[in-house]
Order: sequence, then C-alpha cells, then structure tokens
Amino acid sequence: MINWRKSSHSGGDSDPACVELARLAGQVWVRDSKDPEGGRLQFGRASFAGLLVRVKRGDLGL
Repeated sequence: MINWRKSSHSGGDSDPACVELARLAGQVWVRDSKDPEGGRLQFGRASFAGLLVRVKRGDLGL
C-alpha cells in the first residue's frame, strides 16, 4: 500500500488543484489528486528538492 499525502496548504478534498506525494524506495512519487489512477511522476530525492527550489523561485516559466 502506498501512503499518499497532500500538502497542508491544500484546500482539502474539494481543492481541484492538488498533487499528492509519496516516498517509495528512495524516490518521491507525485500524482494528480483528481486522477489517482492516472500517471505518476518519479523523482530521486535530490532532483525533487531541486524542483521545489525552482518552483519557489518562480523559475519554471509556467
């Protein structure tokens, strides 16, 4: 069983713009909370930490 969790900043179950995270085998897995059976992204821990830094800086051009 995978223990998925949402950010504490999420608006709860009714928030449509959330992702969920899980730690598995030294990796961080990410999925869309609206589509839990859909695709998942897998990051090494260092890569995920780097992604968070870039997101916080607004460095992704999204």
